[in-house]
Amino acid sequence: MKFSWTYQGKEERKVRSFLQSHGVSHRMFSQMKHNGGAILVNDQQVYTSDYIQDGDLVTIVMPVETGNDLVVPDFMPLAVIYEDEHFLAVDKPYGVTTVPGHADRLHTLVNQVKGHLLDEGAEDLVPHVVTRLDRDTSGIVLLAKHRFAHAVLDQQLQDHSVEKFYTAYVSGHLPDDHGLIEEPIGRLPGDFIKRTVTPDGKLSKTEYWVEHRYTNNENQPMTRVRVQLHTGRTHQIRVHFAHIGFPLVGDDLYGGPLWYGLKRQALHAYQMTFYDPFIEENRHLQTDLPADLQALKDIQG
Repeated sequence: MKFSWTYQGKEERKVRSFLQSHGVSHRMFSQMKHNGGAILVNDQQVYTSDYIQDGDLVTIVMPVETGNDLVVPDFMPLAVIYEDEHFLAVDKPYGVTTVPGHADRLHTLVNQVKGHLLDEGAEDLVPHVVTRLDRDTSGIVLLAKHRFAHAVLDQQLQDHSVEKFYTAYVSGHLPDDHGLIEEPIGRLPGDFIKRTVTPDGKLSKTEYWVEHRYTNNENQPMTRVRVQLHTGRTHQIRVHFAHIGFPLVGDDLYGGPLWYGLKRQALHAYQMTFYDPFIEENRHLQTDLPADLQALKDIQG
């Protein structure tokens, strides 16, 4: 796979510096060097220490990723929100793990994406997960189809410039229409899965806006909120709302009540915006609520 840019500048510039400004990381330079890739200037192979001048065409050739045989393809159809040669956005249902692990190595979203890529006849067969969701959280998962797309999106995640919005249903009636939860999150000592608010945890920031307070059932009070993640910690939304005393409906792990027949935490990633460097514009992704959470939305009161 090739990517090209034309240098425009009055002064000479090193190839490495120019490519770094376009998102080519140190790791990618190493992969090109050791795995059959190349750097070209005006179709002639060069070194990263060489210089370019105004009008030069700089091209990187990325080696093909053949895939890991340990990741078995699963040909379960995907709910594709958006797809091009660089990115794949999928509407993940709840109950599906994002990446292979001890609990599931055969039917995760990554297995399904590999099957999807094989069906397409793609050369690069390594799905790069850009954003992931808990097994029982539904909604948008963004994947990159090649190393370069993953690298530029990973940098955006580190810069917190990827906008991610969720719909959540919390137990109780939140008193404020808008709130910002800034509490550090870390592992719960002695527990492999659970996270908790802890002074030695990582900085975590969750913002929310109340959309509706359900008042028709005094025994099961509930609030629908729009949530924006400003950081991306494991279980962040679930931990933060449990910490302030309003755990998510259906979230048994963090003390949420099992109301309205819900079989998982009431959380859906419905919107995402990121900068697409290949078109040099922001790209917006959106998906509707799944049936179980739409049923909650339709409750009167």
